[in-house]
Amino acid sequence: MAMVPSFFSNRRGSSILDPFSAFDIWDPLKDFPFTSSNSPISRENSASVNTRIDWKETPEAHVFKADLPGLKKEEVKVEIEDGRVLQISGQRNVEKEDKNDTWHRVERSSGKFLRRFRLPENAKMDQIKACMENGVLTVTVPKEEVKKPEVKTIEISE
Repeated sequence: MAMVPSFFSNRRGSSILDPFSAFDIWDPLKDFPFTSSNSPISRENSASVNTRIDWKETPEAHVFKADLPGLKKEEVKVEIEDGRVLQISGQRNVEKEDKNDTWHRVERSSGKFLRRFRLPENAKMDQIKACMENGVLTVTVPKEEVKKPEVKTIEISE
């Protein structure tokens, strides 16, 4: 192994070819307080950052899809706040630790998460539906039909 050039090892000495090494991709935000591993709130913040939500608009509805792997529907809340704000929240609990366990890496986030979206004026607030399947929450907000303005022709006199 002494003949392998040093550029094949990271600064901790483990090989980049070792899939279980501590070699990580550079994180430009690692020194900020909200992502510091020393911070007691870092894991809670990472949960909200890692809650991925897509919002698409179809001709009939606004559709939100949230990736919430490992959560049950009882652990997630979908609420309407202030009449037009869709709020998706919940909590992912930390796995119980056994004194005999040795952790090599902890990457799955835990803690509370909360995301808010201001819904447009054409949302039918009384017909919102939510379902959860295979760790994906889907919230469907139907849209009101766009009413074409009534046009009245005015006769032009001479």
